[in-house]
Amino acid sequence: MTFTNTEEYDDPIIYDKENNGYRPELPFLLKWASKMKGTIIDLACGTGRLTIPMAESGYHLIGVDIHRGMLNEAKEKARIQNVSVKWIEQDGTNLELNVKSNFIFTVGNSFQHFLTNVDQDKLLSSVHKHLDNDGIFIFGTRFPSAEELLQPPTEEYWRTYIDKESNATVELFTISNYDALEQVQHYTTIRKYKNIDGELFKEKRTKISLRYVFPKEMERLLQSNGFEIVDIYSDWNETPVTNNSYEMVYVCKKI
Repeated sequence: MTFTNTEEYDDPIIYDKENNGYRPELPFLLKWASKMKGTIIDLACGTGRLTIPMAESGYHLIGVDIHRGMLNEAKEKARIQNVSVKWIEQDGTNLELNVKSNFIFTVGNSFQHFLTNVDQDKLLSSVHKHLDNDGIFIFGTRFPSAEELLQPPTEEYWRTYIDKESNATVELFTISNYDALEQVQHYTTIRKYKNIDGELFKEKRTKISLRYVFPKEMERLLQSNGFEIVDIYSDWNETPVTNNSYEMVYVCKKI
């Protein structure tokens, strides 16, 4: 797999400013980690948003990502915080880690970055190969609701944050275009930087494409790749999935 769907991650510093404090998955993952022994693998770990706090909690982590810039940022953060993590630059569809684990997870909707059926199968095959028997694989993906997929292809406000370094107000907007044949949503994120007087002084656009998988489709996909679904939730607080869910969190066991 040649991964080119990386524009959203080309500036790890901006990524961390927008995401580093966002860790809704952490308590859930720590709960599962407490039941496991041995090495835990964070696949598509990015800048270590969850890898580092889990390692700080006393677990042995391997963080794997294909994006060198994100991994370098993760390494630097771990160094500054004096946290021990093994960082590996590899493609999730072709893992060769020379280790097996009882617990592998991939979060941040990373599963959706694998856009084709072939790449989804390769990813799951790689995970399966690196899990011990009865090992657990946890991942999240956005729920393919009509509201989520059928957004108008117009600029929609998302959220605002303050860049603490420059004191700029950053307003985020998105434009979405859904390809129903490929089940891929093409997103453009627009960042509008405003000074203290509210004047726009910079605008930055990035693009990303995300694959959506429907629940019954996912059930077949996981079963055909050697996984049993243990639980499905609509969030990291273990809320049951409904037709109004925003996300699907899968807990799977290798069979």
